[in-house]
Amino acid sequence: MNGSIPIITYLFHKMRSVLYDKILFIIVLGNVLMADGFASENDTLIFTNHIFSDKIKTVLINKEGWNLSYPVMKLGTNDKLILQFDLLSKSPENYYYTFIHCDRNWKQSDIFTNDYLDGIPENQIENYKSSFNTTVPYYHYKLTFPNERINIKYSGNYIIEVYAAGEPEKPVLTRRFMVTEDAVRITATLQRPQMALSYNTGQQIDFTVNYTGLNVTDPHRDISSSVLKNGQWSTAKRNIQPDIISYNELKYNSLSENNVFPGGNEYRYFDIRSIRLLTEYVRKIDFNNNYYHVFLSPSENREFKPYFYWQDFNGKYYIAVQEGRDMDLEADYVWVYFTMPATYKVTGGNVYVSGALSDWGFGNGNIMSYDPEKAEYQCSMLLKQGWYNFEYIILKNGDKTAWPSLFEGNHYETENDYLILVYFRNQRERYDKLAGSLILNTTKKIQN
Repeated sequence: MNGSIPIITYLFHKMRSVLYDKILFIIVLGNVLMADGFASENDTLIFTNHIFSDKIKTVLINKEGWNLSYPVMKLGTNDKLILQFDLLSKSPENYYYTFIHCDRNWKQSDIFTNDYLDGIPENQIENYKSSFNTTVPYYHYKLTFPNERINIKYSGNYIIEVYAAGEPEKPVLTRRFMVTEDAVRITATLQRPQMALSYNTGQQIDFTVNYTGLNVTDPHRDISSSVLKNGQWSTAKRNIQPDIISYNELKYNSLSENNVFPGGNEYRYFDIRSIRLLTEYVRKIDFNNNYYHVFLSPSENREFKPYFYWQDFNGKYYIAVQEGRDMDLEADYVWVYFTMPATYKVTGGNVYVSGALSDWGFGNGNIMSYDPEKAEYQCSMLLKQGWYNFEYIILKNGDKTAWPSLFEGNHYETENDYLILVYFRNQRERYDKLAGSLILNTTKKIQN
């Protein structure tokens, strides 16, 4: 415990933690007795990557020292994660954060806070600074964890929840992250699918899990695996069952579609690090009504075009500013205008600008409207200066998941990241451990 924290403050938070655990027990018991249909939309969104306030922008979470990394840290090491976001305001606000442990399906675990956290469970984000020399004023918040006030004791899926002072029931943002162990050994290969249907368009992930040392009584029940493409949970293959079970090994190499993903295409990109120079795919920059307006060149339909490789961020973005030194505080917010020519309006669904710039989601902020006179789709988004990846996605009516096809195309050659997560539930315990993880790239293995 940090000696600089007054003992009365520490005791207050310990008492608050005990009360929180009792309330959590009641909530968990209530969830067992209530049908899922009674849960509110906010209750569901809390366990996703979501921004609840229009004033919050550019939420990033990554491993310390690697801005484009995925939010995965190893238990019992010096690994740290960094959460950053901006508050669009002329004055700061006090924000607090807490952690929620989740099971493999991103539902709240039925364990108490003191089980998985060591320290004060609710803390203030004290590191924030005002923007400098920008047309849009904002405050940049930064949090590194674990830190001297809070440490994580269990592996698994986690939510970090940020809320304004005095309003813990009203989060302003939530982000998923994972804490992993080295309890299993994962080996994997990426190959072209053998099925004719996806031979030219898909990518197959074959992997083996060696669980020597774990007390596994029923591999089908105790171990569960998930695979994510480019860090997207919305399109993840979850709770995959092994095809072959041998002594202390699970093999996932089916000829079915279980381990096959659409390859997609290399992401489109644009560079708005400068508001003075026209870069590739930027055709015009205007300034009016106290905002810079960046108009991108009309996109091209790539559905039937041959594959062409270029290096991208696999859908992510990188904040940077050319006319300044501090990207966190000197990068400005600008309106970016997207246009996608289309002879006809897509029926049975909507078109979205997709990528990390929109949290991979489907909302009013990234939906495209169709202009029949200009025969094009249009969308505008307020974004911080930097280098961005994106793609156009069609979400069919009634669906919650969408893959690139129309406008983008699918190719087996496309460079992508794949994240393999292996969960283990000891039947004598009440939570899912993240026993191991592996990050692969279609061109090379990049991290174990």
